[in-house]
Amino acid sequence: MPPEVFHCHPFVTPPIPIQPKSKQIRTLQKKYCQGRMKFTKRKLIPVLVFILVIASLIPLLKLTIITSSPSLPSAGSLLVRQQKCSSSSSICRNNISPSNADASVLTEKENRFLLDLVSRRIPCKILVFGLEPQYLSLASLNDGGLTVFIEDNPEKISTMKSLNKTRIYKVEYQTIAAEAFKLLKHARENPDCAPKFQLPKLSRCKLALTNLPEEVYNTKWDVVLVDGPQGDTPDSPGRMVAIYTASILARKGNVTDILVHDVDRMIEKWFSWEFLCEENLVSSKGRFWNFGILREPNATKFCTI
Repeated sequence: MPPEVFHCHPFVTPPIPIQPKSKQIRTLQKKYCQGRMKFTKRKLIPVLVFILVIASLIPLLKLTIITSSPSLPSAGSLLVRQQKCSSSSSICRNNISPSNADASVLTEKENRFLLDLVSRRIPCKILVFGLEPQYLSLASLNDGGLTVFIEDNPEKISTMKSLNKTRIYKVEYQTIAAEAFKLLKHARENPDCAPKFQLPKLSRCKLALTNLPEEVYNTKWDVVLVDGPQGDTPDSPGRMVAIYTASILARKGNVTDILVHDVDRMIEKWFSWEFLCEENLVSSKGRFWNFGILREPNATKFCTI
């Protein structure tokens, strides 16, 4: 009897019939996919617009930062470079002086700007901090007026000759450029440095020039030019005192034009903003800023904004 043979068939799961998707389900899936694509596009568009706006604003922001009024500088931002170098260091001189070789020389545009401004007010009374050969033309232009120069360098004084109605006075500055931050802080905290007018010679503010001739204190100046002292190294007299004193003297007159040169340097820029004020800036050219100062006998602070 032949053996029993079992016939085995492989176990195969019968295919489960796939139900065709209903029209409603297909419609929902299509809307979902389209919705996701639209949502992604909606999110990307604002992002791209934001990036383009930021990129276009960067140059404007740089310009605003350069020309905006600075807050009280910290000791680190103003003096740390001066503390790390000596006055004989070329690096130190480059940090304080402008890049041009002779900062005292006016460019053609600056000289024309100065002469145009003075010519609109002649004959007038002009006070100049700093005796440079180019400024002697002011005395010639101001025929019939008064021109006074304040200079601390005896060598410059000895080489210049006084013209008619021109005075040259020697002054000794008691402060140096390295003290700029300390003096700015002193002025903000000391009531004696407030803009209420008093003769600087009687002031107890450390920024006031107290050793000038009576003529300087008693004259109502029409134009004051600050381009001295040199202020090109930490241990040389800076222009802090000249800018502050010019601001006080200007408040004695009706309208005084104050011109500050070398405003690309830190001290000139910061002290101009502090005591002459951005709100009074009426024009500029090159390294010149021109401020129009009105008489304000009851003012309690230099700037209103």
